[in-house]
Amino acid sequence: MKDDIHPNYVESKVTCSCGETFMTRSTLPEIKVEVCSACHPFYTGKQKLVDTAGRVERFNKKYRRTEKSS
Repeated sequence: MKDDIHPNYVESKVTCSCGETFMTRSTLPEIKVEVCSACHPFYTGKQKLVDTAGRVERFNKKYRRTEKSS
């Protein structure tokens, strides 16, 4: 292998959007993530409520069946 072609492997601080931080090793000194094991629903057992009311209402409005007048 060639010498001095690999990036430096340093200790990295990972910061999640929930505020959780932990240390690992990477070629980047600081890493920002949106989801980590402290806030991911699979690991916490809790589900996030996704606001789909607007989407459902829009779907129902678009595909609503009209009653035929007889």
